[in-house]
Amino acid sequence: MPREYRTIEEVAGPLMLVQHVSGVKYDELGEIELPGGEIRRCKVLEVNGSNALVQLFESAIGINAQDSKVRFLGKGLELAVSPDILGRVFDGMGHPADDGPEIIPDKMADINGMPMNPAARAYPNEFIQTGVSAIDGLNTLVRGQKLPIFSASGLPHAELAAQIARQSRVRDQSSKFAVVFAAMGITFEEADYFINDFRRTGAIDRAVLFMNLANDPAIERIATPRMALTAAEYLAFNLDMHVLVIMTDITYYAEALREVSAARKEVPGRRGYPGYLYTDLATMYERAGRQRGKEGSITLMPILTMPDDDKTHPIPDLTGYITEGQIILSRELYKKGVRPPIDVLPSLSRLKDKGIGEGKTRADHANTMNQLFAAYSRGKDAKELQIILGEDALSEVDRIYARFADAFEQDYVSQGFTVERSIDETLHIGWKLLSMLPRNELKRIRDTYIDQYYGKD
Repeated sequence: MPREYRTIEEVAGPLMLVQHVSGVKYDELGEIELPGGEIRRCKVLEVNGSNALVQLFESAIGINAQDSKVRFLGKGLELAVSPDILGRVFDGMGHPADDGPEIIPDKMADINGMPMNPAARAYPNEFIQTGVSAIDGLNTLVRGQKLPIFSASGLPHAELAAQIARQSRVRDQSSKFAVVFAAMGITFEEADYFINDFRRTGAIDRAVLFMNLANDPAIERIATPRMALTAAEYLAFNLDMHVLVIMTDITYYAEALREVSAARKEVPGRRGYPGYLYTDLATMYERAGRQRGKEGSITLMPILTMPDDDKTHPIPDLTGYITEGQIILSRELYKKGVRPPIDVLPSLSRLKDKGIGEGKTRADHANTMNQLFAAYSRGKDAKELQIILGEDALSEVDRIYARFADAFEQDYVSQGFTVERSIDETLHIGWKLLSMLPRNELKRIRDTYIDQYYGKD
């Protein structure tokens, strides 16, 4: 039963203090009714004795503390879930934003979810094809994995996010696959780009989109990724679907968390972010995975922009601790015209070995992956030496490696944002590049695979 109070003591920016309340709980939802009958929503941030500090989801403009009243609803934020959420676009609070009808729910799900029991987790070991060679071939995404993309200001992570969302699939054609896409703090232009790209390519039919715009309140930005994960949990564990969750941009989420923390006058941690940033990120990231006895799975790809291109900044630093690797975008490759500009050497998928090989991708995948890494690394070293000493100082083999590094970036990594490659096409391009090297340089590949693929276009 909602409880009403006319004891608003103070309104300061997005915060409001309500006195003489009883039975109000942390994170509880509330409604503020203005004298004219307008309803605005709020959430309890803090309860201190009989005082409740609430944060408004909308603007505080026009709220009269004397004549307005507050209703506490006795529940937290919930999302209406049903199979009808597929193909729909929602705002950051889970309300339809595509002029479609309201969702008639199978159930109302608490957006904070339930932590997955570690003993109930199944180990991720099944390949997800993104259609992007630098990921599929070298830093393979595995079903149930958490694999973030570390980008930087001005790099095309939005295009890469849309490409992965559009192209991703599981190789087992009988399995049901869905994408849940959550955008936080983006501009109208970016939101329009994502929605139009999904609709133009037909990917919207198997997707659920949550769009939180830059001018939406910070408190809504904190709710958006949890809305997306709640939708993903329903699709995965109630409808037995394999779900890929893509979130962009986690940096804006962390900024919103810092804003709310500062409003509550909490003691700041590194760079002003709250001390519980690690725990907060973990409560989101750890909702991904596979469960024993359940057919569905949740795979998570959070995207974050590193402030000042700094990998040691708290957001990428803490994200790296919680997740299983990272895909790193390179400003240097971007300037060279490589699209997507994925820097494969510092990138890492810690579970890639579990998702490749016979029956998953192809038997030669692991060998060719290791050889491509080694050859590209040596080619980069040869190019640096060439800059210092000149090409004449290089041995003939080093010159071949230098040419290999250029060809690798242009033919393997740079495929554009509209080209989709199957894993077989990716491996074919890999062998074509390896055929540039003398056969005796392929020291990481079994002879049987060399006989089968080397020099055969």
